[in-house]
Amino acid sequence: MIRKAEMADLDRLTEIESICFPSAEAAGREALEQRLRAFPLHFWVMEEEGLVIGFINGMATDEPVITDVMFENAFLHKADGQWQSVFGLDVLPAYRGRGYAAQLMQALIADARAAGRRGCILTCKAHLLHYYEKFGYRSLGISDSQHGGAQWYDMVLEF
Repeated sequence: MIRKAEMADLDRLTEIESICFPSAEAAGREALEQRLRAFPLHFWVMEEEGLVIGFINGMATDEPVITDVMFENAFLHKADGQWQSVFGLDVLPAYRGRGYAAQLMQALIADARAAGRRGCILTCKAHLLHYYEKFGYRSLGISDSQHGGAQWYDMVLEF
């Protein structure tokens, strides 16, 4: 089941994020709380038997690529922004390989289409480029992002 995240999910979301991303890249509790306050309608969770097992989130923006400042300030969210960003797509390791991440991504894409956005944007590491290409994203090359000290690639899905 996919539903919108609620503030009551915060501790669980923080736990999942810390498992799914290296500590230098993971959003902390404060950042996730800020996101829930700034863009609650852009934060989806996946449940299995009542347990939150994954989530996807990201602000709407007029920027054509994700910048590091967006990770630091969720209040840059623009409700009528042209682009739906993806800040994180997290599924606990025990639940991977079941299509849950794809369902979360499809929910975000469907919402962005319904809202009349130009498309979706994300950053990812090189080994995930092929995964996001399955949804129609295309790589724009190496990102300017220095988030967590990793090398990222900008990707865009245009409607």
